[in-house]
Amino acid sequence: MPLPKQVTLVEVSPRDGLQNESIFIPTDVKIQFIEQLAQSGLKHIELTSLVSPQWIPQLADQVEVIQKTKTFPDVDYSVLVPNEHGYAQAQKLKVKHIAVFTAASDTFCQKNINRTLAQSLIDYEKIVKDAKAKKILVRGYISCVLGCPYEGKIAPEAVLDVAQQLLAMGCDELSIGDTIGVGTVHGVRILCELLLKHIPIDKLAVHFHDTYGQALANIYAALQLGIHIVDASVAGLGGCPYAKGASGNVATEDVLYMLNGLGIETGVSMEKLLAADRFICQHLNRPSRSKVANALF
Repeated sequence: MPLPKQVTLVEVSPRDGLQNESIFIPTDVKIQFIEQLAQSGLKHIELTSLVSPQWIPQLADQVEVIQKTKTFPDVDYSVLVPNEHGYAQAQKLKVKHIAVFTAASDTFCQKNINRTLAQSLIDYEKIVKDAKAKKILVRGYISCVLGCPYEGKIAPEAVLDVAQQLLAMGCDELSIGDTIGVGTVHGVRILCELLLKHIPIDKLAVHFHDTYGQALANIYAALQLGIHIVDASVAGLGGCPYAKGASGNVATEDVLYMLNGLGIETGVSMEKLLAADRFICQHLNRPSRSKVANALF
């Protein structure tokens, strides 16, 4: 299959990235960061998570971030809702795009959201169906699709089973995540080929962490199968508080550099993306994990 002519980059750094930092980033800095990302040409940005600050204190300012971030006509903001309480908050805040989060690993679900895999799907079914009735977009995250820190290798059929249940509920899009970054090109191809036999390509996104330096290769493998929605995080921010050994997400700048080199359109400005990288890394007081950023700074 020919490579896609256009790829949508889904920017997850404000939520998936900052939630794993050891320091709390001031709210006004988060908002400036998000608005810089929006002005770079990114069309989909995940703002925050409506999770209890007890579990993720770095996102304790979630409501203020949602309320005060400037909107742009062509930028879609989404918010992660971990449970019914979070969904109720999202409705009060008039959020138009939510995300729900589960895993292909039962143990990871229990460690991460204190629910079994089966319980998480039961909980989300009610949320997703209500959201769709209210014309709210819903993204479904499936974590640990290529490996779990507790259960080891995950069978592709297990991922497909979770994916089909989320789609049956009404999820508009599914993001499959290599949470601990253990995936390789071979495993990505086997998994994605199976999923694409049952799932429309427009509903499938990939989300790779770069623990073993395989993220760009894995994204390229997905592109070769026609997948054209890719999650990434400026400066390689992120990881997972509940996945020991998981390093950052793949850096958006590095993905963009590869896509530019392949002649694939994204609508994203590298110059503005690098400015956002510099801005947030200055406040984190550490260098970027992006190879492109480090080569150019």
